[in-house]
Amino acid sequence: MFIAGVDEAGRGPLVGAVVAAAVILDPNNPIEGLNDSKKLTEKKREKLFIEIQEKALAWSIAEATHAEIDELNILQATFLAMKRAVDGLGIQPEKVIVDGNQIPKGISIACEAIVGGDASHAEISAASILAKVTRDREMVALDAVYPQYGFAKHKGYPTKAHFAAIEEHGVIDQHRRSYAPVRRILEK
Repeated sequence: MFIAGVDEAGRGPLVGAVVAAAVILDPNNPIEGLNDSKKLTEKKREKLFIEIQEKALAWSIAEATHAEIDELNILQATFLAMKRAVDGLGIQPEKVIVDGNQIPKGISIACEAIVGGDASHAEISAASILAKVTRDREMVALDAVYPQYGFAKHKGYPTKAHFAAIEEHGVIDQHRRSYAPVRRILEK
C-alpha cells in the first residue's frame, strides 16, 4: 500500500509562502535519521533533503503564496498547499497521513490526521524535512534581495529583530498583510 506522508512549514512567519510536501517512501530503501524537521540540525536536514529525493518512491513540494494566505487565511492556505503537494505526486497513494489534528479539505484519498506525526511516522518526517528546507531556502533567497530584514536568520518568524526591521524599513510585498502584527504596522 502506498502511503503518502504530508506536512507543512511556515504557518507562523509573517512573510512568504506556506510550503507543504508529500512523500511516499520506499520500504525497500529505508532512510536513516528521519525525524521532525525542527528536531534536526540544519546540516542534517540538508543531507536528508537530498537523500529523501533520491530514495523516495515519489515526492512533491507545493505552496500557497502570501497573497493566498491573505485571501483564504493560513489554515485554508495550508490545506491548499497540502492538496497541491498530494496532487503533485507521481504515484497515487492509497492513503494520506497528515501531521496535525485536521484533515485538509479537497483531498479525495483516505486521509488521517496524526498529532505529532512528524516525529512518529517516517513518511510525515520526510515531508516535514522537504517542506522546511524548501521554505528556509526561500527565506535565504529573500534575504539576498532584502538583507536589511534578516530573513536568513529568523526565517520570517515574528522575532524582535524582524519587528524592528519592519518598523525601520516598512512592509514588503511578501509580508502577510492579514497577520495582525503586519496589519497594525500598515495602519500606523
